[in-house]
Amino acid sequence: MTKEFPKGFLWGAAASAQQLEGASSEAKKAKTVWDYWYAKEPDKFYQKRGPEHTSNFYYRYKEDIVLMKNVGFNSFRTSISWARLIPDGKKVNKEAVSFYRDLFERLNKEGIKPIANLFHFDMPLRLHKIGGWENKEVLEEFYYYAKVAFETFGDLVFDWVTFNEPIVPIEMGYLNDKHLPGIWDMERAMQAGFNTMVAHKKAVKAFKEANIEGGKIGIILNLTPSYPKGENVEDIRAAEIADAFFNKSFLDPAVLGRYPRVIRDVLKTEGIKVNYSQEELDLIKNYKVDFLGVNYYQPRRVQKGDSKSNFKQGFEKYFRSYKWPKAKMNPHRGWEIYEKGIYDIAINLRDCYSNIPWFVAENGMGVEGEEKFIKNGMVMDDYRIEFMSEHLTWLHKAIQEGSNCFGYHVWTFIDNWSWLNEYKNRYGLYRVDLLNQKRTIKKSGRWFYNLATTNKLIENN
Repeated sequence: MTKEFPKGFLWGAAASAQQLEGASSEAKKAKTVWDYWYAKEPDKFYQKRGPEHTSNFYYRYKEDIVLMKNVGFNSFRTSISWARLIPDGKKVNKEAVSFYRDLFERLNKEGIKPIANLFHFDMPLRLHKIGGWENKEVLEEFYYYAKVAFETFGDLVFDWVTFNEPIVPIEMGYLNDKHLPGIWDMERAMQAGFNTMVAHKKAVKAFKEANIEGGKIGIILNLTPSYPKGENVEDIRAAEIADAFFNKSFLDPAVLGRYPRVIRDVLKTEGIKVNYSQEELDLIKNYKVDFLGVNYYQPRRVQKGDSKSNFKQGFEKYFRSYKWPKAKMNPHRGWEIYEKGIYDIAINLRDCYSNIPWFVAENGMGVEGEEKFIKNGMVMDDYRIEFMSEHLTWLHKAIQEGSNCFGYHVWTFIDNWSWLNEYKNRYGLYRVDLLNQKRTIKKSGRWFYNLATTNKLIENN
């Protein structure tokens, strides 16, 4: 059976500056929090591979754009490095401007629409040292950075996003130790999260002020449906609260201009205070996004919480995770594969968020030890083809039912560096040999070319 997608549908991939570019201490780039952390504690990083080289896109982007065409891309999303573009927060780095302008020009010339993201976890170290998103001064710095980006590249890029997965640095940095500052403090997490949303709104304001003809601005959120363990009141309430904090905490203010009541009620009950001004609330209300990017990998399964838990150190008081007995798992990554989740997201956006235009900004399957699937020099990643195909089947169903989805991007184009995990889990349509940086197309890359160039999903393709 053949499933055709809407005319002009975007096919491509997502990436980020820190994970792809390399040249982390070159071309006048300032240090990010990741450069600092790796220099300080390299043992925390898988195989002690840091962000200096990664996949060397900074030096290989010209040939990599050719590889994008070879898998049928008509679009590509990456981020601008804040620390590269404005190393000291004041003076614009001419070398960074030359790199990004040439990148965007070449993408446009090849018929690959660039989508530029302002922030993808790579806080400049100088701003991390003064508190990062907890410090209101950083919000003004972000506003200035956004203005510079729009003014410098607005003639080449017309589709912009402010943040990728803004909840991740909050969850992983304030309720976990996977990002810095690596503490457990709910009150600081809530303040940093609120400030991040204000920073997003300031960037949207800067975009409107830039008046880029034909330009649109959005945000990319990792929306993860929360499914209750049972039909009882406690489990359903647990799923509602999980959904509020992990999805609606950024989705509602970004799209609707307000926070859900359940979040306000829980914070009031727990005595968690967030500092804000009326001006900030007005920003949140008035500067809404034009479109939404959605990253989807796995669902969230929850059950009723443990009333004895301390809310200030985590959410277990209100909901706990559980393993669904019928779950299909990715044995190489440990994540559940639940393709219908993408359909549920699509219908929710259709019915509860004015059918906002949106695209799948990330979807992919990470596999550890992927070299064991190499045959005759090619990774035979049928598992990745199956993963994409089944998610696209559900996405196509949602589009047929009226969901306003305009594109599908995989994570990622080529294997890239991934925070503390480095290259442990491979996601790319091309394999990267870390010894010589050679790129080799995988079976999924050839499959994706047929998908993108025909605009059709053909079963057993």
